[in-house]
Amino acid sequence: MSGCACENDSDFSAIEGKQKKVLVSVMLINLGTFCMMVLASYQSQSSALLSGTLDNLGDALAYAVSFAVVGAGLLIKARAALFKGVLISLAAGLVAVQILYRCFNLEVPISETMGIAACLNLLANIYCLFLLTPFRNDDLNMASVWECSRNDVFEGLAVIVTALAVWMSQSGLPDIVVAFFLLVLFARSAARICSAALIQISEVSSPVQSH
Repeated sequence: MSGCACENDSDFSAIEGKQKKVLVSVMLINLGTFCMMVLASYQSQSSALLSGTLDNLGDALAYAVSFAVVGAGLLIKARAALFKGVLISLAAGLVAVQILYRCFNLEVPISETMGIAACLNLLANIYCLFLLTPFRNDDLNMASVWECSRNDVFEGLAVIVTALAVWMSQSGLPDIVVAFFLLVLFARSAARICSAALIQISEVSSPVQSH
């Protein structure tokens, strides 16, 4: 029996090691793309691109939190997932403020800058999703990270379409419309992650409270 326990411990350690390795990789990728997107969103004056920029920063922080709680108990992982849900909510709030500002200052973004940055960002996001997919069902911590990465792919595709629409119409309206769509996506994802985290926190905490 003791040999079986040691083998199980070894298996868990190997899984945790793989999780940490992939989380470090996607965190560094998101930090790199964040720096690129900050410059591109400033130069292009795009709300849709700004949403991607804030999302990359939020993801990098979320991956750092996920890395910190690998191997922790269910309660800590649930709280970490709740924190990540709050981060996504904050990003959504900042995008909402930017959209409101742009509604009163409807300038035409620079579509070429948007397109180049969005393509590079999409490639990075697809690679992150590819790295995280094998771990999506490990636990709530990794599932929430995978959902963040999946949102990034949708966001990247949406910004590319936006850049094309802005170029064809020479209007800032498509940028605002897509930014609003991404706002809804972020808000729904944040609600889903927070809900799952609160349910798990309640389930894990209730036996403790009953004693």
